[in-house]
Amino acid sequence: MATPFPRPATGTALCLVLSLPALAGATFAQDAPIPETPAGTVVLDTVVLTAEQQAKQALGASTVTAEDLDKQPVRNDISEIVRKMPGVNLTGSTATGQRGNQRQIDIRGMGPENTLILIDGKPVMSRNAVKMSRGGERDSRGDSGWVPPSMIERVEVLRGPAAARYGSGASGGVVNIITKRPDTFGGQVSMHMNRPENSKEGATNRAGFMLGGPAAENLTFRVMGNYSDTEGDAADLNPPLWDPEDQVWTPPLAGNEGVISKDLGVLLSWAVAPGHVLDFEASVSRQGNQYAGDTRSGAIDDASVDLVGSETSRMYRRTYALTHRGEYGFGESNSYIQWENTHNTRLCSGTAGRVEDNYIPCIDSDGDGENDAFRYDTIVLDTVSAKSEWILPLQLAGKDSRVTFGAEYRGEFMDDPFSITNSLPPGWGGGTDPDPENRDPKTHQNTIGLYAEANIEWNDSLTLTPGLRYDHNDNFGSNWSPSLNATYRFDDAWTMKVGIARAFKVPNLFQLNPNYVYNTRGNGCPWVGGVQLSGPCYVLGNPDLEPERSVNKEIGVAYAGQNGIEASLTYFHNDYDNRIGSGFVQYNDDIENGRLFRWENQGKAVISGLEGNFSTELGERFGFNANFTKMIKSEKDDGQPLSLVPEYTLNAALDWYATPDLTVTLSATRYGKIKAATASSITNAEFDETNTRDPYTLVNLGTSWQMNDRVQMSAGVTNLFDKTVLRTDSSSGANTFNEPGRAFYLSLTSTF
Repeated sequence: MATPFPRPATGTALCLVLSLPALAGATFAQDAPIPETPAGTVVLDTVVLTAEQQAKQALGASTVTAEDLDKQPVRNDISEIVRKMPGVNLTGSTATGQRGNQRQIDIRGMGPENTLILIDGKPVMSRNAVKMSRGGERDSRGDSGWVPPSMIERVEVLRGPAAARYGSGASGGVVNIITKRPDTFGGQVSMHMNRPENSKEGATNRAGFMLGGPAAENLTFRVMGNYSDTEGDAADLNPPLWDPEDQVWTPPLAGNEGVISKDLGVLLSWAVAPGHVLDFEASVSRQGNQYAGDTRSGAIDDASVDLVGSETSRMYRRTYALTHRGEYGFGESNSYIQWENTHNTRLCSGTAGRVEDNYIPCIDSDGDGENDAFRYDTIVLDTVSAKSEWILPLQLAGKDSRVTFGAEYRGEFMDDPFSITNSLPPGWGGGTDPDPENRDPKTHQNTIGLYAEANIEWNDSLTLTPGLRYDHNDNFGSNWSPSLNATYRFDDAWTMKVGIARAFKVPNLFQLNPNYVYNTRGNGCPWVGGVQLSGPCYVLGNPDLEPERSVNKEIGVAYAGQNGIEASLTYFHNDYDNRIGSGFVQYNDDIENGRLFRWENQGKAVISGLEGNFSTELGERFGFNANFTKMIKSEKDDGQPLSLVPEYTLNAALDWYATPDLTVTLSATRYGKIKAATASSITNAEFDETNTRDPYTLVNLGTSWQMNDRVQMSAGVTNLFDKTVLRTDSSSGANTFNEPGRAFYLSLTSTF
């Protein structure tokens, strides 16, 4: 049965078409022409993929469909199911273990900061409004939760060299969230409930609606809304910890914080002429947390325990976008401009020493000279993104080709009066004013990119995809990103892909800002030559930073047999250089009281591994699919891990098609052990003891039932055998996060 899909609004889907033709026995349908619109009828531009044509797992690319989200509904956001794709895990930005439960999507071990999130092809940058701590972590849930799950048509995950064409932040890969677009008048109402068996874990309630279709001649619309409430974990979910040095029990580490999400969005699509469509989009979202007591070290201390269960931070995200899609006699185009406005509002937090980014009283309410009250501080980030992409059928060297030309702009503008409030010793000799009152709270950067990519059908077996991207940033200057991907079809069953590309990521505004000042307060000074320097030590932003760079390589083979078996295996290797971190080089050598350090470009890292998938039909009633990721190497040049990722991950699912309308899915994920860093990435200090997270397996059982033409229900149990995974490590160890225990869920969706 054919399934209508909205026309891809981004280069992600386009790249899958250009770079991965006919992989694993699947062929992506050519983009359908934008239809002429008879009077009284409005048809949204669509592409039709049959079930046989839809390649959910290909070399370097994966797709999560709305059907997958029905079979395995998520509690909060799509990171919970994207983590089950080959090459994907959830981690923090570094191996510090800080903010351990704030894990985000990590593709091929490159870290969340190197995973570019898109919504309908447009970049999502809201997490950049959250201050980056000295350890490289943000107190952020990331940017994968801004679209309600019931609004998602599919999620495209692109890994490896093909992602380099998307510019800054795509060194690991790209996650593109495609939203639903109704082409006939109607709507849907959905609800989801998740109830953990352990009363100390947070429950979830979610409800949403969508209404859309033709509104007038040549005009269609979509209105959506969502409300989701996930409670935070109890403060005593994790066990108290024994301090062998002081012979006392210390407070437990925090569990997962809760989140209340409110979303509202409007889309108007106007067929201005045959072959030309304008989309007008506006959306507003609010995410407020339910604090679980987390601090930078993870411990629920005296200052934070009284805040547990309250809202301590909230993120407002507003977007306005205009998109044009056109078809011409010589090719087609896709262009957009988007303004994304983020307000990051949270209780005042520490800017120095061990309380950095922890909530602390900052107002002396009774005039006794001691701060005893909180206030809310707001960081505002405006991001302007614009892109124009043109796809032209051409002859190159006498070969049939499709050539893509594109231009892209990204401007980031931040107003942060709170991260610059630390003083400096007078007369220290740098360019930053010692008095924070004299510093400019505003900072910005602009990046302009030009790129070209050709999809050359060299012969019936070989397709070459060379590409070149040029970016100019007003801070560091120019960057070139060449790439070359080749796909060779041996026969109808076997395909091979080889790729190499240079990718990059611009420094963020916190790292670049010379007015940002961090003070160790005597603690946390770097270790140099085996000796810890005396403090206090200061770390400043550095406007002279170069971009992080990586050279990504992969080689893979795919098999698609006539008997329904599909499989692939890919080896990837990334050489990561110019990583940005809190520095170890003192810039005022003759000063011992007030040593000055900066964010700096540091050494290299190597990431390599294997990823693969296997799927087959087992008779007429069963289907089996599995994928795996094996990390061969993921470490910096000092031997320390780049991030806390499992040595291997294995995902498997067995579908039983009990009836045409009822599917039962038994799935399991096996995570290998996670090794911890043996030294601090912040100070270089060696840890006395570290812990490894042991392997563990999570099993889920779910059903998806199409009750009638209008009502669909999903129900099941997650973590069926109630595997307990607790957080017992903070900055020295790998047991830095919780996995929710057994829980029961129910989802209902009604369409009309």
